[in-house]
Amino acid sequence: MSKDVSLQRIGVVAGSTLLSRVLGLVRDSLTAAFFGTTVWNSAFQFAFMLPNLFRRLLAEGQLMAAFVPTLAEENQQSGRPGVYALLNKVATWLLLVSGAVTVLAIVGLGLAVVWMPDLAERYVLGVKLAQWLFPYLVFVCLAAALSAVLQLLGHFSIPALTAVWLNLTVIAALGGGGGFLAQTSAGRMAWLCGGVMLGGLLQLLIPWWVLRREGWQPRWDARPSPRLWEMLRLMAPGVVGTAIYQINFLVSRWLAFDLNESAVSVLTLANRLMEVPQGIFTVSVATVVFPLIATYAARGEMANLAGAYWKGMRLICIITFPAAVGLVLLSEPIVRLIFQHGAFRAEDTAQTAPVLAIFALGLPLYSWVTQSIRGCYALKDTVTPVRIAAVSFVVNFVASLLLMRWLATEGLAWAGNAAILVQALLLQRALTRKVPNLHARALWPSIGKIVLATAAMALAIALTQWAVCGWAPVERVADLASVAGIIPLAIAVYGVALWALRIEERDELLGLAQKMLGRLGIPAGPR
Repeated sequence: MSKDVSLQRIGVVAGSTLLSRVLGLVRDSLTAAFFGTTVWNSAFQFAFMLPNLFRRLLAEGQLMAAFVPTLAEENQQSGRPGVYALLNKVATWLLLVSGAVTVLAIVGLGLAVVWMPDLAERYVLGVKLAQWLFPYLVFVCLAAALSAVLQLLGHFSIPALTAVWLNLTVIAALGGGGGFLAQTSAGRMAWLCGGVMLGGLLQLLIPWWVLRREGWQPRWDARPSPRLWEMLRLMAPGVVGTAIYQINFLVSRWLAFDLNESAVSVLTLANRLMEVPQGIFTVSVATVVFPLIATYAARGEMANLAGAYWKGMRLICIITFPAAVGLVLLSEPIVRLIFQHGAFRAEDTAQTAPVLAIFALGLPLYSWVTQSIRGCYALKDTVTPVRIAAVSFVVNFVASLLLMRWLATEGLAWAGNAAILVQALLLQRALTRKVPNLHARALWPSIGKIVLATAAMALAIALTQWAVCGWAPVERVADLASVAGIIPLAIAVYGVALWALRIEERDELLGLAQKMLGRLGIPAGPR
């Protein structure tokens, strides 16, 4: 078990990500309060998905996959000057490519509306909003490159906080300008889109400023180099794989958009809630572990790589198993408490809560895939995830067409779970073939303990929820008690069960909890 996987660093990233996710929920709650699950909300979610689709294609996923291992090697050989020189080349090309994609998308979407005058109103609205939002792509692509360098230099909090600036500006724009100065849905939507653009600019400027203080001198450098060609070689198959995944996501949302006016909003809001534990912990662990295992792979230290990988996977399972069960059992009160305000009505809650429960069942699988893909990338294998992504796409597409006929929006959620299950199994098999130390049997003892602790927690939730529902005469009071009261109790029961079962990392987890309580001014007692 690697001692280099710092829980303190994970805690820094998790804390920053927690703030981001909480603000994200406030943003989504505000958006739902103003627009409900109407065509305005669905059109915005669909439109904002398009630049984010290209962001994942051009920047965050594949840039990290090729950039981080290459940066690690460059840092080993040339130190910071080499890292900064490579950053300038990558940033220059990202600006050129993302700028070209943005211009082509804006023009192409405009022509599509002209050439297809019979498009339904919601499609026309979605296209117009996408044209306004596409420049966001340039900001976040450059921000992703800067964040990768910051993580390599040991600065994890600033990259984790990038989404905070977006959420804060959207909340201020929609809650302030949209709430007090706009009188129509169109006016509020203009404020919402303006907040997104300003937030994207802040996402770029803040890591830019931090790196400048670290000694980086930005330069325009479009000249090719061996390192740049190596990155392109690593990215090429990965871009294909990401394209398959993004087409998969696009097809799923397009089917939802075609299903009814509320389906995209329902899927998006449910997915946002599922992403809270995934983003706070899974991505935090992967963010810290990935540069480490990439460094071990570059040195050929496979035993250390396996130790760091499995420690990260254990930590992911420790959080995602109980989070999934908690979201399933508390899906309705969570949705009602967070979103059921203003234009978001009881019938919208009735649609969203079951979809959240379905998504939650797949949470451990999504997290497993996140770690497994990064394991492949650390080994500079960007081809295997592509092949597996293609299989996952076929599974999702076929399952979506079949299940949406009988289960509507819920069928699309079940199809996604089926696809991610296939992807997780195939990725783990591929990793085991490459590195025998990465066989999943190393995790089974820990999984058994986690399942037992999760079962104890589920029993505590069920009993307490039954008592609360019988005691609280008002539905809103019962929801507040369920979310604010039962969740801390469930965490306590789960923690005690893990401690009693002697789960690995228990001392480190306890130390991390004590540090976090100490920062809040709460005495945690001696270790």
